[in-house]
Amino acid sequence: MELGTFSVSLAVEDLAKSRSFYEALGFEVVGGQAEHHYLILQNGDAVVGLFEGLFEGNILTFNPGWSGPHEEAEGDFADVRTLAAHLEEQGIELQQKQLDADEGPGSFVTVDPDGNPILIDQHR
Repeated sequence: MELGTFSVSLAVEDLAKSRSFYEALGFEVVGGQAEHHYLILQNGDAVVGLFEGLFEGNILTFNPGWSGPHEEAEGDFADVRTLAAHLEEQGIELQQKQLDADEGPGSFVTVDPDGNPILIDQHR
């Protein structure tokens, strides 16, 4: 099952301070909007999302249909609704489902056995 691009979404207290820290590590801003309290940074294949005041705790994130931040994958990909159905068939509980439409953007959250939230977030 192909989940798409992987990133870590970090709940940060000070977006500007966190941005400076990650830029010092060689990350560059590739998306997001500081005025909306989030930025997406990349360093090679590593992607980190910085989110100020938008959620509690850090989240492991997968983006079906993307091969990199803001880079659509070529060809077909497993739709978020297909992924959700597959996981539910496996007995995995889903939370915060935003799967109202039959296609296009959608998302859901599941939690691994150790309590780590995992966001599956399809943008297209």
